[in-house]
Amino acid sequence: MLSLDPFLPENPMSQTVEEIKIASDYLRGTIAATLADPLQDGFSEDDKNLIKFHGFYQQKSRAKDVPEAEKRATFMVRGRIPGGRLTADQYLAWDDLGDLYGGQALRLTTRQAVQLHGIVKDDLRPLLKAVHDMNLTTIGACGDVVRNVTQSVNPRGLSEYDLLDIPATLLSDHFQFKSSAWAEIWLGEERISVPGDEQEPVFGKTYLPRKFKMAITLAGDNGIDIYTNDLAFVATLENGLISGYFVFAGGGMGMTHNKPETYPRIADLVGWIPADKLLATAEAAVGVHRDFGDRNNRKHSRLKYVIQEQGIEWFRAELEKRQQFEFLNKSLPAWNTPNYLGWQQRTDGTWSLGVHILCGRIKNSEKGQLKAALRNVVRKYRPTVQLTADQDLILQGIKSEDKQGLERILAESGYAWESGSKIFDRGLACVSLPTCPLALAEAERVLDDVLSAIDSKLEIHGLKHRAPIVRMTGCPNGCSRPYSAEIGIVGQLPGKYAIFLGGTPAGDKIARLWVQKISLERLADTLEPVLFRWKTGGLENESLGEYVQRVGVESLNS
Repeated sequence: MLSLDPFLPENPMSQTVEEIKIASDYLRGTIAATLADPLQDGFSEDDKNLIKFHGFYQQKSRAKDVPEAEKRATFMVRGRIPGGRLTADQYLAWDDLGDLYGGQALRLTTRQAVQLHGIVKDDLRPLLKAVHDMNLTTIGACGDVVRNVTQSVNPRGLSEYDLLDIPATLLSDHFQFKSSAWAEIWLGEERISVPGDEQEPVFGKTYLPRKFKMAITLAGDNGIDIYTNDLAFVATLENGLISGYFVFAGGGMGMTHNKPETYPRIADLVGWIPADKLLATAEAAVGVHRDFGDRNNRKHSRLKYVIQEQGIEWFRAELEKRQQFEFLNKSLPAWNTPNYLGWQQRTDGTWSLGVHILCGRIKNSEKGQLKAALRNVVRKYRPTVQLTADQDLILQGIKSEDKQGLERILAESGYAWESGSKIFDRGLACVSLPTCPLALAEAERVLDDVLSAIDSKLEIHGLKHRAPIVRMTGCPNGCSRPYSAEIGIVGQLPGKYAIFLGGTPAGDKIARLWVQKISLERLADTLEPVLFRWKTGGLENESLGEYVQRVGVESLNS
């Protein structure tokens, strides 16, 4: 294995982040000093990179109706919640934090976590302490480390899905950074390590070149888009226990417009491993990213580029050398995407309710009192909660006699918690404007209208019941996984979008660029001829994505 000694890139334009990490004294920087300075509402440029590792980003509103002089630094704080699993008390605690610090709102993410937006500097310490007090953390929710581990949802309470809880939590805990900086800064704990003696046994002084995403599911269930992850484990079962895992590696959504050296990619199947080799393989894969990831160019630093350029055979051999055992070949079952929305009976006789929340935004608004209703439901009926990779949530363990009362609370909220049409079921959008500093165009704030416009075209052609998966982002970074959707709408300029076509419901194919710089108002009209060709030229039960894969994106322009 290569040395963990600090690696500095040669390109002076991109060496800053690597130098910052090395000089940070294991992620401490000057964060504590800035917190104590009442004249500073934000952190230095160096510390902006370090606070990501602690679980939050510094932002500034891009709202046009706020004078520039009045715009303060604010923060987006993200929880680390393995598999999106929350107790009733934990959900209620997040709800309280949304009221206290997050503008009376929560946002569920595509990695089964909770985000709070609009936090001010003075509220960071009490907020992060409150997360710690609910037996969760924000450690590594952002930054150049292993992020939140996603996991298949379990609305029916099946025992085989329960088996995933332990490895998902194990992976999450194992890959938290070991520096005590988080506890010192946010909990006020004393430093017990001597400067210079601290170690990061997996990450090293420079941590990873970029973020690293992991997922775990059962063979046959791809409800969490495992192909979009840097590393994914797909569990096989034998005699009611996990016998091993298919290992996938090299997925990732981010790209940059007009930079062909950057691209989205779906993961490759590496092979199968026995269950007791999980951590060894995970450490080996993270180590390859750490040692071979591009530290000269952060836009080219993800594991997917290493695998694409070195080849999957090279990657497999490198893993086998590090983990000291070989992968086995086994047949991968066909994929399915179980529906978790609505009522489903669980194996213990209770019920789960999958609540559809477009874009994961939980707040009280003109569209209904969703936040208040969910709080009342969780407080009264005490369900466990599982967040989903499609930004919804599932209430679990509802007694039969409580179903009617629960539905009444939701109905009285005025919020349309049941998606009105199939196109909304798996539709996603990133936060985008005015919050995200990378946004080029709108996404979350216009998704409802965009989906409704496309749905109208589907209705014209009798296709509403076959609605494709549509995902939208305000920039090419791909936070809402547009490149694995059947229709991916990606912001290029204010009010202008590129359209990608050809991802599949199974999530195992990548969408390809079709057209560019389409105005927001023309998106549905531009797509209509494709919908018509799919209706008239598609095979029986062939999804839009499968049709595009078969005929090729290029043919749609003829």
